[in-house]
Amino acid sequence: MNILLFLATLIVSVVAVRIGAVAFNLTGLEWKVAKFQALSCFTGTGFTTRESELILASPRRRRIATYLIVIGHAGFVAMIATFANSIRPNLVLTRLDLPFLSSFVPPQLLPLINLLIIVGAVYTLVRFVPHTAAARKVTILAKKKLVGKKIVPPEKFEEIFVAPGGFGVSRVDIEPSSPVLDKTLAEADLRKHGITVLVIERGLSTIANPPADTRIRAGDVLLCFGKLAAMKDEIYALSGEREETEENAYGQ
Repeated sequence: MNILLFLATLIVSVVAVRIGAVAFNLTGLEWKVAKFQALSCFTGTGFTTRESELILASPRRRRIATYLIVIGHAGFVAMIATFANSIRPNLVLTRLDLPFLSSFVPPQLLPLINLLIIVGAVYTLVRFVPHTAAARKVTILAKKKLVGKKIVPPEKFEEIFVAPGGFGVSRVDIEPSSPVLDKTLAEADLRKHGITVLVIERGLSTIANPPADTRIRAGDVLLCFGKLAAMKDEIYALSGEREETEENAYGQ
């Protein structure tokens, strides 16, 4: 049964990483960055990348990262224990009581068969499962539960790039309640807050390096550059949304 426990632990770990990635994405991280950082936290590796600054700068993301790290360590210990037992001779496949197994599989080959099963399962989960309909369903369900229960309320902006020194690029949706609605970029005077609008996405059109007389409309998507930590509060005001406190964000 150890090999079944190992595979079950592996599947649970993959699901946990996917849920963590959804949670990070809801806090405003771009999806590819969210997936990598969730995997980094869960496995305890690769977390020294530049994008990790996006995690450390946010109390909400730090809490998600903490949960992933704790769950990841527990899962890692469980996988090591079940893996070690899975490759011991005469332990796993014989316990499954498969008919006539002993008649055509020598006992000394059982650890090798178990190892091949484990390698095949890991490769399948890493290479193919993330692109399946089941993975998409898990993502949709996780997002629905996290948002529906107000565990991780979705952000109105998305941090898609971080540069040295804490600077980066954020994506912000303009709501009908935005205080800069129907104002030009010059009238909004975003530069005084350290925000530079690089691109405005308007429907199917894109306005790159928009001039100062460009008027901001409801439904516009702005790509803004600036100091991420300082820009966050201004982006909430820009979008027309109020930032949740850490306690409100987690329903505490």
